[in-house]
Amino acid sequence: MAEVVVTQVVNAPLADLWHSWDNYDEIYRFNPVINQSPLLPGSAQTGIGAERICKHVDGKTYLKERIIGYQPQELIVVDIFDANIPLKKAIVTLDFKAMKDGRSRVTMRIGFTPKFGPLGWFMTPLIKSQFRKGLTELLSANATFVEKGVETHPKAAA
Repeated sequence: MAEVVVTQVVNAPLADLWHSWDNYDEIYRFNPVINQSPLLPGSAQTGIGAERICKHVDGKTYLKERIIGYQPQELIVVDIFDANIPLKKAIVTLDFKAMKDGRSRVTMRIGFTPKFGPLGWFMTPLIKSQFRKGLTELLSANATFVEKGVETHPKAAA
């Protein structure tokens, strides 16, 4: 399984950072490529088993995600269990830490297996590069949301 790890320091207490991610159906408020993220029917609001669908701004791409690991103010583990992107399997882990100076830190790790066998593995360096860029932008937008209350709303593809 290939892996990408990115980290962001946020100028806010851990409780505020955690709250932004724990509102599971509200990732659209700060994710630059998601314009809707409703919970799936029958889903819990958060915690293990909560499920959502992230609908991308292109109107075509989607990811269905389920929380499979959950420790309040410490950890959220998400399984991308259905998507129309070239991934066979993907697990996203968010680790949260309070810092001594009142700030907090989030580390996001995605482990993934691409589709398409040997071709997918050949494409893995490109996929990792795209994930690193996208996750860095996501964590930066989340920091802006937590620190300043500024939402990121993507523009529809032309």
